[in-house]
Amino acid sequence: MEKVEFAKIRKKIGKTQKQLAALLGVSLKAIHSYEQGWRSIPSHIERQIFFLLTNKRRGTEKTKPCWERKNCDRKEECPAWEFQAGHLCWFLCGTLCDCCAERNCKDKLDVCRECEVLKSLI
Repeated sequence: MEKVEFAKIRKKIGKTQKQLAALLGVSLKAIHSYEQGWRSIPSHIERQIFFLLTNKRRGTEKTKPCWERKNCDRKEECPAWEFQAGHLCWFLCGTLCDCCAERNCKDKLDVCRECEVLKSLI
């Protein structure tokens, strides 16, 4: 995640830098550093900010679950289906998407950033 995208998402969820720092469990200085590009944004922070954005928007719009968007034929075996979290498939490790199967969580998020499910958030 780049600094501009991080700041854009912070503004979309309607939080000040101080408020976001408290939500993410990091210092205000860390948020400043992410938005200025002085510090790279760790993958766990990236996942958390996408999670906050997803849940902020969830009440305002209905999104299609990943298994419908991708016409998945393995949905009953997938954690996204099991937990009815088709809008959070990018957040869950162990999903069965062909593009993400057997990847660790950091590598999976890199792939998911190109997927329409996660792209629809930004």
